[in-house]
Amino acid sequence: MAGYKNLDALEAKDKTVLVRVDLNVPMKDGNVSDFTRIQRVAPTIRELSKSGAKVVLLSHFGRPKGQIVPEMSLEPVANALASELAMDVAFASDCIGSGAADTISSLEGGDVALLENVRFHAGEEKNDPEFAAELAKLGDIYVNDAFSCSHRAHASTEALARLLPAYAGRNMEAELSALEAALGAPKRPVMAIVGGAKISTKLDLLFNLIEKVDTLVIGGGMANTFLNARGIDVGASLCEHDLADTAREILSKAERVGCEVLLQEDAVLAKEFKADAENRTAPVTDVASDEMMLDIGAKSAAQLKEKLATCKTLIWNGPLGAFEISPFGEGTFSVAREAAQLTKSGALITVAGGGDTVAALANAGVSEEFTYISTAGGAFLEWMEGKELPGVKALTT
Repeated sequence: MAGYKNLDALEAKDKTVLVRVDLNVPMKDGNVSDFTRIQRVAPTIRELSKSGAKVVLLSHFGRPKGQIVPEMSLEPVANALASELAMDVAFASDCIGSGAADTISSLEGGDVALLENVRFHAGEEKNDPEFAAELAKLGDIYVNDAFSCSHRAHASTEALARLLPAYAGRNMEAELSALEAALGAPKRPVMAIVGGAKISTKLDLLFNLIEKVDTLVIGGGMANTFLNARGIDVGASLCEHDLADTAREILSKAERVGCEVLLQEDAVLAKEFKADAENRTAPVTDVASDEMMLDIGAKSAAQLKEKLATCKTLIWNGPLGAFEISPFGEGTFSVAREAAQLTKSGALITVAGGGDTVAALANAGVSEEFTYISTAGGAFLEWMEGKELPGVKALTT
C-alpha cells in the first residue's frame, strides 16, 4: 500500500513523538505472560530513541469503558517494556493533562515514557475531537505502530493522526507491506487457506477472496457446510445447515470469476471430540451418522501440498481441523510444514494471521519460517475482507 510516510521520512531529533502501540498484552499474576506485542513494537521505539526523540507511548489495555479501573492500568506493562528495551521507561498516571505533560517535560532526547490507558477516558472509543486535541498537545509528531487497533476509528488511532504530522511505524509498515504482497499486488498463482468453525463469521472474507485469489481452500468446520451444500451427508460434524444456499452462492460466484475452490476428499473421523479419541480416516462420502470430521485426511493433505508447489503466494487464516486436540492437527501441521519448506527455498511467499492460525503454526514449529505472521487479529481479518481501516486511511490523507 502506498501513500503513507514511514520513519525514513521523519526527522525526529529533539521532537516529542507520540507513538500509538498495542500493549494490550496477556497478563498472569500481575506480570506480562506473552511479550509478542512488545517485541513487535520495540524496533520503532528503539529507532526513535536513537534518533534523539522523546518517545511517548499511547496504548489501551482491556475494556474499562471510559472509567478508571486499577486492574487495567498499564503500569505493570511499563516494567515489562523496560525489561525488553533494556532501558528506563517512565510512566505517567494519565494520558492527558498535567500528569502526562509533567512526565514528558522531564524526559530528555532518547528517553521513553508510557502514558496511562487511553481507554480510561470515554473520548477514546468515541473518537472525540476534544480528547484527541488534548493528546495532540503533548507531542509534535504522531506515529501509528498499532495495525492491530487500526480497524477502529478511535481518538488515538484516527483523529490524532489528522492533528499532527503522521507516520507509520516499523510494525505498521511490515503489516501493510505483507498484506500488499498477499492481496494487493501478489505473485501469482495465489492460494488462500481459510479454515475455522463457521462460515457465518467469514462470509465477507470468502466473498472478497474469491475475487482476489486463484485457489481457495476451505477447511475446518467451515468445509462441512460446503460439503453439505453439495449434498454430502456430514454425519454429526459441525455444520451450519441453514447456510447451504449461501455456500452454494459462494461456490457459484467462484466458478464465475475463475477461482478454484478446494474441499477435502477424505477426513479423520471420530465419534468423540476429545484427545486421543478412537478415529479412522475415510472419504467424506463415508461418514456415519454419529461420526464427526475433525481433520483433513492424508490424501487431502497430499493434494494440498501438491497444489502449494504450483503457487507463488499463500494467505492463511484458520486451521484445517481441530488442531488443538491430538491427533486432529496433523493435516494442518503437515500442510504448514510444506508451506514453510517452500518459503525457506524461496519458492513461496507466505502470509498468515488470526489467533488460531498463529497458534496452529506455532504448534507445527514453523512460526519463524513463514514470510510474515500477523498478530493483528480483527484488523488482519477486516483487511482481508476488503474493508477500509480508519487508522490506516488516516495515515494516507
